[in-house]
Amino acid sequence: MVRIVGGDFTMGSDLFYREERPARRASAPDFWIDAHPVTNAQFAAFVDATGYLTTAEREPDPALYPQADPALLCPASLVFTQPPGRVRRGDYRQWWAYVPGASWRHPQGPESGLEGLLDHPVVHVSFADASAYAAWAGKALPTEIEWEYAARGGLDGAVYPWGDEFAPDGRQMANTWQGEFPWQNTRLDGYERTSPVKSYSANGYGLYDVAGNVWEWTATRYGEAPSAGETKSCCIPSSKLDDPNVRHVVKGGSHLCAPNYCLRYRPAARQGQTLDTSTSHIGFRCVVRA
Repeated sequence: MVRIVGGDFTMGSDLFYREERPARRASAPDFWIDAHPVTNAQFAAFVDATGYLTTAEREPDPALYPQADPALLCPASLVFTQPPGRVRRGDYRQWWAYVPGASWRHPQGPESGLEGLLDHPVVHVSFADASAYAAWAGKALPTEIEWEYAARGGLDGAVYPWGDEFAPDGRQMANTWQGEFPWQNTRLDGYERTSPVKSYSANGYGLYDVAGNVWEWTATRYGEAPSAGETKSCCIPSSKLDDPNVRHVVKGGSHLCAPNYCLRYRPAARQGQTLDTSTSHIGFRCVVRA
């Protein structure tokens, strides 16, 4: 973990998406934070020690989803599926598939596994799953203020964790989508999906992957922040529980974020994610408070 000395900073942004507005002063406490997102290897140690079953590995309670197709009430999770050509970007169903058998152990579906992925961020974890791991580890999920303050790395007001240019000197600084989302992935960085943690340079505080790779859960409800106006989800699908008070903020963007569609690989960026949802591009990291 990395020790963060708290302080005042500019939170949010007036330059991009409305849910980030207004830019305002906020104050972060002292805390410790994981240097990188929790990996598959770390999550496996938790599961081995506790026998924990993630949300995606359990059968949904039919009483909670009275209008659902019974065939879909099975252990499953949302997996990004690249379409063969251009699609209507207003309909996330063109690139998200509800895949029975997909879980943190099987990130692309029941026939996939974790070979070669132990140092990648764990995915297909719901808010409850991330919270359970944090409790087992003697830690907690960060608040949005803690996460954003740490992600900025001391660059108050900068667009990205490393400055105001996305690719200074032409260098790729984070695992993001290259090409026209969602159908064209040029993979200029060599990664089709997630990348190993620490594949890119750390920010000023020594934190890795605070932009791109995977979205990260926070302990903050989406409806709690000022001017958190309703917005259409970008990479992240909405669900039937479309109430800001039953969603939590996720931060940092993911490998699916692209300038032509979801420019959210920035500290100020935020999305509201339903607590019962797990996907192939959401993970988390933990904090310990002073």
